[in-house]
Amino acid sequence: MNDGQRTGLLDLVLETHGGREQWSRARTIRAHLHMVGPTWTGLGQEKTFAGVDLAVDVHRQRTVFADFTGRGLRGVYTPKRVTIEDADGAVLQERRTPRESFPPRARGMRWDALHALYFAGYGMWNYLTNPHLLTLPGVRTEELEPWQGGGHHWRRLHVTFPSHLATHSTQQTFYYDERGLQRRVDYAPYVLGNLPATHHTEAHRRVSGLVFPTHRYVLPIVDGKPASRPTIIVDFSDLAVEFSGEALSFEGGRE
Repeated sequence: MNDGQRTGLLDLVLETHGGREQWSRARTIRAHLHMVGPTWTGLGQEKTFAGVDLAVDVHRQRTVFADFTGRGLRGVYTPKRVTIEDADGAVLQERRTPRESFPPRARGMRWDALHALYFAGYGMWNYLTNPHLLTLPGVRTEELEPWQGGGHHWRRLHVTFPSHLATHSTQQTFYYDERGLQRRVDYAPYVLGNLPATHHTEAHRRVSGLVFPTHRYVLPIVDGKPASRPTIIVDFSDLAVEFSGEALSFEGGRE
């Protein structure tokens, strides 16, 4: 979809979540993350993100988790490399091309800390930079027919992500209410065996002019229907945004 076609729903969504100009000036987003649920327990990582501070760079794919796996340590995510470092920046653990390292999805599968770091690193970067994420080079959007269900009438945006952007899946569908607030995303995460899921977003807050959903939960699709209980629950608090003095452009693929 070319720039002339990027009208309508995407423009409404961007304006509702703070506007193109404000997003282009945002440099860093900081938050306290509490992420738990049966998926994390099953992977052997139930406490890894149950209360950590993080920072995402808006204009390059980079997420840093403070006190990651231990006091004074930090986990650093970029698409091509994840590291666990000490307070002086010395690398204690490292994995390059981390997306290729995930084991096949199977009962009893376990992740190590670097698997968890990659998944949460790109996930939180996607969550906290959206909808600015949808305007980046190579991202294609198309408005679909509205969806109705559960008393809701939501507009939908089908998004195709380029290969250089780390995200859950290449094809995703975003749902928005009448105001343009994000309410749901459908995807099938590659690192979890391409299992389809619906990701719900609630409790929107405005911080420094930008709007963020602060409560999220994931329902896996079972026999064509969403499960009744969430498998991942994500809560953000203490959100803060740092701005630059001028608009910035995206630095794709930089470590």
